[in-house]
Parts: sequence; C-alpha cells; structure tokens
Amino acid sequence: MESGTLDRLDRCLAHALQIDGRAPFSKIGEVLGVSENTIARRYRRLRSAGILRVVGVVDGFRLDYVSWAIRLRCTPDAASAVASALARRTDTAWVSLLSGGTEIACGTLARTPAERDALLLDKLPRSRQVVGVTAHRMLHRFAGGPAGWAGLRALSTEQAAELQPPPLVVPDETIRLDEADHALLEALSTDGRTHHTDLAVITGWSESTVRRRMAYLRQAGILYFDVDIPPEPLGFHAEAWLWMSVKPAKLAAVGEALARHPEVTVAAATTGPANLFAGVTCRDSRDLYRYLTERIGSLKAVRHVETAPLIRTVKRAGALL
Repeated sequence: MESGTLDRLDRCLAHALQIDGRAPFSKIGEVLGVSENTIARRYRRLRSAGILRVVGVVDGFRLDYVSWAIRLRCTPDAASAVASALARRTDTAWVSLLSGGTEIACGTLARTPAERDALLLDKLPRSRQVVGVTAHRMLHRFAGGPAGWAGLRALSTEQAAELQPPPLVVPDETIRLDEADHALLEALSTDGRTHHTDLAVITGWSESTVRRRMAYLRQAGILYFDVDIPPEPLGFHAEAWLWMSVKPAKLAAVGEALARHPEVTVAAATTGPANLFAGVTCRDSRDLYRYLTERIGSLKAVRHVETAPLIRTVKRAGALL
C-alpha cells in the first residue's frame, strides 16, 4: 500500500466494516478469501496510520434527540481555533472549515433543551471571534447515518449480504439510556471495536451484559457503527456542503433523489431559509461542477443552491482521539 492510498483489499475491508463494524476479522477474511491474520494486520496498519477506524454512533433520530447543522462566520484569524474548540465538544458530530477559511459548519446532537441552549444560546454568542451564527434544525434524514457512504462500496452483492448484521427490531416501548449506557456509547465513539472485556470494566457490567445490551441497542437502531475515513485515500478530493431551497411540496422527492446519488454523504430536510442540506464528495473540482450542473441542475424543484467547498475536516465521526 503506497502512502495515502488504499488498494483493493483495503477498500474491501473498509466496506466490510461499514456493513458491520464489529464483524470478527475471521468472518471478514472468510468473505474476502484471505486469512484472519491478514485482515487484522491490515486493520491495525490503517488505524495506526490514521486512515481508518471504526466508531460507534448514536442515531439521535431514534431517541428523539435534536440535531442541528450550524454555520458560523468567524474573524479571519479565529476560524481554526474555534473549529478545534467545537470539535472537542462531546455534542458535536462533525466539524468542517469551509470556503475561504472564515466559515465553519458543524453538526450537533442535543439530548435535552439544556444541552441545546448551552451551545446555541450560551457558548457561541459569548465569543467575539464568532461574528455570525445560523442554526438549521434537522427534521428528516434522507441519506447518511446507518446507510453509510456509497464511496466505500467495494464488495459484491453476495459478499455484502454475508456480512449484514441482524435486521432492526424497533421496540414498542420508549428506550431510556442510563449512565452505564452513556459510558458504553462514549467508549465506542472513540473505538467501535473496543473489546467486550474492556467495555465491562468501563460500564461496571459483566461481559455477558455488555454483549446483550450492545446487541439490543444495535437491533433497536439506536447504536450503529461507522467507518471514519478521509475521502482522499479513496481518490476523492472535492467535498462541499450544499444548502438548497426546494419547493415544500417537492422536498421529500428531491431528498429521496439525493439519497440515490453516490456523491451524497448526507442529506436532510432542515428548518431555515434553506430547507434541504447535503454533503457531497466528488473526485475533483470538475466532477463537482458536473454534479452541480447536471445532477442538481436537473432537479427542477430546487430553486436555489448555495455551495460551500470544504477546506479541512476537523472532526468527521466519533470522538476525537
């Protein structure tokens, strides 16, 4: 593997982990036709190089948490420091530097009104370096989340089917998380493949309880595993956030169309002057131009598009290491 690039086996491993981030290396090796040691060695190398890791993610939509996409305008000398401070917060899911380096976009997840207000009404406005804030509440997700990004797909349909985890079984009752659950989820947000023995120490549960609770949260759709990987090693070098204004009657249709675009990493209906938000990843600037003019341009219900090129990802998924 050359520095900064992924070969065919690396890509297949990344796709396998996107399907099931907790899949045993022995199972992945069996599906890919290589040894368990080869898969384990590949994963350790990619992870130690900072190219790939598995992280546990809470699907806030399943718990009625409030998710926001926030845009901040900063003074030219402050954007990097503000972005880093946001990335260190446990309630931010992703943080990006945009445009000329004076704008930040970040996603937040608030469990309670108090958590929401702490960021939107308290922390940000008190910084003189933040000169403007726009918050868009996520109302409905069309792409992203457990479905993952199409750019990681490298396995055949048959191989992917062999790795699929059990189907969701959404319970009728409201699920409430206690402190041990939050400790479990916090540990998994740093390393989604943390061993059950270590999770037992962290939570105070027995190892068998850890296994049962994790299985329950996964099947309920509350916990899923994502692959934290930069797009550059996969050959993608142009990322952008799009804020679109769409005719309300056509919002669902446009959102569902975006979900079918392999360039789209996330898409959601939002509040605010732009009612549809999307992240796109393309091969290069020419590919991004074609996407905007041909794919987005063909969606007649889209009345306005604001494109903000991504300069640097400060936080992509999971907790910072």
